[in-house]
Amino acid sequence: MDFGRVVTAMITPMHDDYSVSYDGAQKLAAHLLQNGSDSLVITGSTGESPTLKADEKVKLYAAVREVMRGTNKKLIAGTSGSDTAAAVELSKQAEAVGVDAILAVVPPYNKPQQEGLYQHFRAIAQAVSLPVILYNVPGRTMVNMLPETVARLAEIDNIVALKEATADVDQTARIRLATPPDFIIYSGDDNAVLPMMTLGARGIISVAAHLIGKEMQEMLLAFEKGDNARATELHYRYYDVFCKCFITSNPVPVKYCLNRLGLPAGPCRLPLVDADAKAKAILDEMLQDIGLL
Repeated sequence: MDFGRVVTAMITPMHDDYSVSYDGAQKLAAHLLQNGSDSLVITGSTGESPTLKADEKVKLYAAVREVMRGTNKKLIAGTSGSDTAAAVELSKQAEAVGVDAILAVVPPYNKPQQEGLYQHFRAIAQAVSLPVILYNVPGRTMVNMLPETVARLAEIDNIVALKEATADVDQTARIRLATPPDFIIYSGDDNAVLPMMTLGARGIISVAAHLIGKEMQEMLLAFEKGDNARATELHYRYYDVFCKCFITSNPVPVKYCLNRLGLPAGPCRLPLVDADAKAKAILDEMLQDIGLL
């Protein structure tokens, strides 16, 4: 299954009372699909998955699925967490409502061993018939999934891809060498996607694409066509956006930006709080610099 170059890890829109805005999620999904996104990840880290209940996640999958019917775009459900049994059950529910793939993150907090990671992802993959994308993000989970573990998991038929959010080009190279050519690697960091593509990555699972999805498509397509000068120019033009989307905890900055642009976003759920005055000023300046304000 081809998920495309630019996959947006979508925020979860909220009402002012912190309830999920399913209508807002549909509107935002439609906007993103019209502005550079090849596929969408729902209820990943950027979607505030740790604060969403399982039934809220399933309702989100169903709501966004309606928007995507009749398109060739893919809906990817973030279903994993610290409890393997719960992740298996949510993955089954996601498949039942018609998502196209599963994004399964290294379990946070309980710091499993490499064998534990293998068994966790194997259990999820065996529970569904969908393609599974692994997600390695040590900055959030405190565990780095090693290339050898990725290689073992890539032997499982429906584990087809990896979101690698270490920005470590050496680790990316080791993963590429250890996995089959058809195993897909995505950068999990906007500012690392171009370097990672030189090592064989397919594209980006992105936060910044909420704001500059078309521009990111142009950058990655230029690289694919061999126009490295153009790709590098765009990388540096939007490098500030890549970085400032993370000036405080994700998704706080991008939610602020979407609210400023009149798109569905709303507040973050506790324990995240909205951007402070200093961050707002920095983000406003960024939006002005790229012509969105």
